[in-house]
Amino acid sequence: MLKDEYKVYEEKMKKSIESVVNDFAAVRAGRANASVLNRISVDYYGTPTPIQQIASIGSPDPRTLVITPWDVTALKKIEKAIQESDLGINPQNDGKCIRLGFPQLTEERRKELVKQIHKYTEGGKVAIRNIRRDAMDNFKKQQKASEITEDEMKIVEKDLQKMTDDNCKELDKLLENKEKELMSV
Repeated sequence: MLKDEYKVYEEKMKKSIESVVNDFAAVRAGRANASVLNRISVDYYGTPTPIQQIASIGSPDPRTLVITPWDVTALKKIEKAIQESDLGINPQNDGKCIRLGFPQLTEERRKELVKQIHKYTEGGKVAIRNIRRDAMDNFKKQQKASEITEDEMKIVEKDLQKMTDDNCKELDKLLENKEKELMSV
């Protein structure tokens, strides 16, 4: 019975990890990666539309992304959306496609990005701990209502703590890998 209730909290913890992974993907590591464009929307016929839905994105070399819209009229709008984003890259429009050149990251910028991913990781850990707290509150209510025994409550506490620790360790591994990626030249 209790194991079924754990699944709900475990899924929420996994979603927190997925959120951190998505945040990591948006952090550019000096290499061209199409996922940096995921958060950028273009005003396409009055509707905010992700770039991936109105253009093809290619990477001819490790430091360049080429965005080729299916509708050439969207070219200027895509260029404007990229300029207004916090990407920090100036798009080059040649009339048919947009080229994004990713410069080599400076040591200072790498350190800033490492700080940023540490914040994302800490936010993920806080979310996981909040989920644990919510779960504990739920199980304490059940104990007060005599739905579970004191022994079961101790088992629940241990299991939830282990689940929390495991998920936090997974976030630490993800952080370590991303940090290596950012600091490698």
